[in-house]
Amino acid sequence: MGARCSKLSLCFWPSNIKSNLNDSSDIAAENGNKNEKDSLPGFSEFTLDQLKAATSGFSSENVVSEHGEKAPNVVYKGTLDDGRWIAVKRFNRSAWPDSRQFLEEARAVGLLRNERLANLIGCCCEGDERLLVAEFMPNETLSKHLFHWETQPMKWAMRLRVALYLAQALDYCSSKGQALYHDLNAYRVLFDQDGNPRLSCFGLMKNSKDGKSYSTNLAFTPPEYLRTGRVIPESLVYSFGTLLLDLLSGKHIPPSHALDLIRGKNFLMLIDSCLEGHFSNDDGTELVRLASRCLQYEPRERPNAKSLVTALIPLQKETEVPSYVLLGIPHGNAPLNQTLLSPLGEACSRLDLTAIHEILEKLGYKDDEGVANDLSFQMWTNQIQETLNSKKHGDAAFRAKDFVTAIDSYTEFIDGGTMISPTVFARRCLCYLMNDMAQEALGDAMQALVINPEWPAAFYLQAAALKSLGMDNDAQETLKDGTSFEVKKSKS
Repeated sequence: MGARCSKLSLCFWPSNIKSNLNDSSDIAAENGNKNEKDSLPGFSEFTLDQLKAATSGFSSENVVSEHGEKAPNVVYKGTLDDGRWIAVKRFNRSAWPDSRQFLEEARAVGLLRNERLANLIGCCCEGDERLLVAEFMPNETLSKHLFHWETQPMKWAMRLRVALYLAQALDYCSSKGQALYHDLNAYRVLFDQDGNPRLSCFGLMKNSKDGKSYSTNLAFTPPEYLRTGRVIPESLVYSFGTLLLDLLSGKHIPPSHALDLIRGKNFLMLIDSCLEGHFSNDDGTELVRLASRCLQYEPRERPNAKSLVTALIPLQKETEVPSYVLLGIPHGNAPLNQTLLSPLGEACSRLDLTAIHEILEKLGYKDDEGVANDLSFQMWTNQIQETLNSKKHGDAAFRAKDFVTAIDSYTEFIDGGTMISPTVFARRCLCYLMNDMAQEALGDAMQALVINPEWPAAFYLQAAALKSLGMDNDAQETLKDGTSFEVKKSKS
């Protein structure tokens, strides 16, 4: 695996995380809450006829729930008269005999409005019928994207974003007095039209009057639920831990098995093989550590939702990249092949210097073909031979990851002035980045573009240098330029 942790230390996350991370999370939550209130209607009570019309008479073609029509409580998609898409959950007839209790709980959940939730916008209570109405999320569930993907596995940055957004949803619900969530799992995390993950509001209500809360395999239920049959706020954190394991592994691994691997310092066996080379040692260790804390046997030893948010904010990657791009789904009229990055572009976008080095090594000098052909007509003097020797020494040092020596040797080659090579500038650019010399790295990336103006690698390295200098917006624009030339190159 390209990024590995040499050992695992199961301790608290660092205590020196900046205090303003919590503040920024709170501000984001409040802004999201305000935006949702501006765009969503208040909670309404629908008639059964309205919901029948919206779902084409509860047509089987509109079923979107996990187990189809075999589910005890079936979820349908539908459209209201104003064109708004909705999700309708229809409970079985014995689920809520007390209509007053159903309405009270639905109205309480309906007060919540947040961009991290698939918000509840109404309900229906007629005769024996009990139905909930929520925003419809058009881009499937976490289970689909994580376990049953078709075109690409979920990227590391997206997995981290799912974890953070879910923690923010739980923190918001807890702050509004809704600290219990029933049967949190990968089917409860939905993706909206922008590809952003949201928590289904349906789990904020019990599935029935008796409150049986875990329909999944007992191997995944919190220990206290097995002991007492009751759910407490800390049970939700345990379930969040199982979701972290899902995100790490790309599989639904029983917590007991995962904890055995973690205690035996074999946690790399947990990591999804599709993530090889795409995450750092520290990030992998931190997420495993966080999952293990959530899965503590004693509820009081688990972190609360706000602590989860605080721990996950510093781990976020590619924060400027929209979720639909990370998820690899269409959005509006933007064709995907213009937004998806090559492996080198991805590595540069997340400043993964180790991955950049590996890719540049594999590329070799094939992109120099045609740049310096005229040199074959020159007389091969001792000076040219010395220049070639400098490049040879630089390449050996680059391969050995002796980046200081590589800088010296490549500088001798460049200063010789008898040959030009965009690849040498690209390689020295990375060497500068490895030595925290971002300004010099930017100069080399730009020089490579002067020599080869349509070379995607030079754009990507320029973006990496800009990102190192804190110029994230400029870096993002440069990544787009590199991608456009990549697409042009692939078509030629």
